[in-house]
Amino acid sequence: MNAIIVDDEPLAQEVIETYISQVPEVTLVGKAANAVEANTLLRGGDVDLMFLDVNMPLLSGMDFLKSLDAPPMVIFTTAYSEHAVDAFELSAVDYLVKPVALDRFMRAVNKAAALHSGQQSPAEASEDERDYIFVKADKRLVKVEFDEVVYIEGLKDYVIIRNDESRVITLQTMKSLEEKLPSPPFRRVHRSYIVNLEKVEAVEGNSLEVTVKGQKKLVAIGKSYREELLELINSMKL
Repeated sequence: MNAIIVDDEPLAQEVIETYISQVPEVTLVGKAANAVEANTLLRGGDVDLMFLDVNMPLLSGMDFLKSLDAPPMVIFTTAYSEHAVDAFELSAVDYLVKPVALDRFMRAVNKAAALHSGQQSPAEASEDERDYIFVKADKRLVKVEFDEVVYIEGLKDYVIIRNDESRVITLQTMKSLEEKLPSPPFRRVHRSYIVNLEKVEAVEGNSLEVTVKGQKKLVAIGKSYREELLELINSMKL
């Protein structure tokens, strides 16, 4: 894969260039300090992969990517974790937070290589290795680890994400959140509930039994979800 680095920090460029030199599958064909220089590189040659910083002079990495009609694969490299949601909505292959560790860099490149060879679709590549999402809550982005979530409850225009110790309330629909969660283990079981099936301890009548803060809670199973849900639970051997 032919790659370029787009970053206004010389040291950051040097780190990524050093990492690239250790990966036979990637050939560095150019470096740019801003979006204008990067645009010239993209017009002038065959570029498969772009390591792109977010905060740069003239034009941000996000806005630059949005301006491209046919962008190459993109791995963001930035010091700011709060742009991760926007990055994956733009179909970025991965999002690396500086300082970037070599093993984390390698995982990102492996995803890009799988995409390049056709072994994965863009959706699979962007989800691979991700075990969390960021949601907006209290005027900030909050990281939600999938394996900590017990269940999710919809309340009008809000969604309450419950884990063992706390809860996160975010302004979005159940449908939009459901589309961002891996299935399994997450499954819509009711118009108002999504459950992490790995947290289910028992099925009691038309309810699922889970534990939150040491207390048992029964989550209702909607009639239209029951048959498919029970088949899935049986296949998972919970």
